Amino acid sequence: MRVEVLKGSRAASRRAAGEIAALLARKPRARLALASGKTMIPVYAELVRLHRLGLAPFRSARTFNLDELRLAAGDPRSFRSFMERHLFSSVDLAESRIHFLRGDAGDAAAECRRFERDLERFGPLDLALVGVGVNGHVAYLEPGRALAPRTARVRLSPSTRRRLASQGMRPAPREALTMGIETILAAWRLLLVATGREKAKAVAAALEGPVTPRWPASFLSLHPDLTVVLDRAAASRLSRGGTGLASRKETRRTHAL
Repeated sequence: MRVEVLKGSRAASRRAAGEIAALLARKPRARLALASGKTMIPVYAELVRLHRLGLAPFRSARTFNLDELRLAAGDPRSFRSFMERHLFSSVDLAESRIHFLRGDAGDAAAECRRFERDLERFGPLDLALVGVGVNGHVAYLEPGRALAPRTARVRLSPSTRRRLASQGMRPAPREALTMGIETILAAWRLLLVATGREKAKAVAAALEGPVTPRWPASFLSLHPDLTVVLDRAAASRLSRGGTGLASRKETRRTHAL
């Protein structure tokens, strides 16, 4: 695990975007898993900027989004619409190379199986870009007694629904379709991005606490190639003296001055 703590959220977003751009430049046919949500907006803005400079070629890439709310793809509240606004409409990525769960699928189980078949057909993900929720969820794997191993229909927690409502999504959907934890961990590399003090507790639990479905993001620490990019606020509850998970994983932290 490599944890990088940057001075502010803008620096963290630029660092994360730079990591993705470097992969696309090195491997134009890269397969990416992408996250939605407020944290990712500046990451995608920076990726668009790098793309316009010729440093982030998307033409031959293939993307799979982590999750989708139980909404129609054309609904402006859907994550498909979010991605179109913040990334897809501004890069040279063909529609046929964008893979999304259909949130309004009548048979959710069949839709999840279709998505898993697509993932298998195009090979393992080169990189999964993930965030962490205030309650520790990753993708839409919510805290509980167990996590879905593969792509599944899930019920959103009350805290997640309240957060969606506070962001103007009213009424907030009750369900989502999401990649499972084993699906995410099957990617060759993981890139976790978190910014803001409200994420500090979840970040500390994920990186320094036990691996438990009560903090779904804690499972990310099991991955052999995990890069964590934080701003100082999100890192504020990480221990200063110890290395947290060093007994289980080699951990390196770098702090910007």
